[in-house]
Amino acid sequence: MEIRKARKEDVIHIVAMLADDELGQKRENYADPLPQVYYESFAKIDQDPNQHLIVAEENGKVIGTAQLSFIPYLTYQGGIRSQIEAVRIKSDHRGTGLGEKLFQWMINKARQNGAHLIQLTTDKKRPDALRFYEKLGFKATHEGMKLHF
Repeated sequence: MEIRKARKEDVIHIVAMLADDELGQKRENYADPLPQVYYESFAKIDQDPNQHLIVAEENGKVIGTAQLSFIPYLTYQGGIRSQIEAVRIKSDHRGTGLGEKLFQWMINKARQNGAHLIQLTTDKKRPDALRFYEKLGFKATHEGMKLHF
C-alpha cells in the first residue's frame, strides 16, 4: 500500500468513495461522466501549496483518500493549523487499519510542516467516526458551528 499525492485520473475514484455512504449520497453527484466541477475543484486544490489531497493505492487501485490543509494565521504567534477533511476508505477495505495509516501520514506531515495542531470536524451522524478519532488521540475541545449556503 502506498500513500501518494492525488492525480487527475484519481478524481473519479475519490468521488466514488465520497458518495459511498448515507450522507455522501445526498451531497455528491457520482455519475459517468463525472461532472466537470470535480475536475475544476481538483485543479484548484492541486495548485495550492497549502493543500494536500492524497490517496492510498494498493495494487494500482485507489482504496482511500483524505485532504490535509495548512492554514496560516496570526494567533499562536503566527502559527499554522492543519485541517483534515474528506477522509474516506473504500467500503471493502474498511476495518483493515488503512484509516489509521492515513491519519498517521497526515499527523506526520503536519508536524513536518510546523503545524502546532491538527483538527477535524465530523458529522454528529457518524458516531463510529467519532470513536475512531478519539482512539487516535483527538479530543472534543471545542463546539463547532457551520452556516450552510
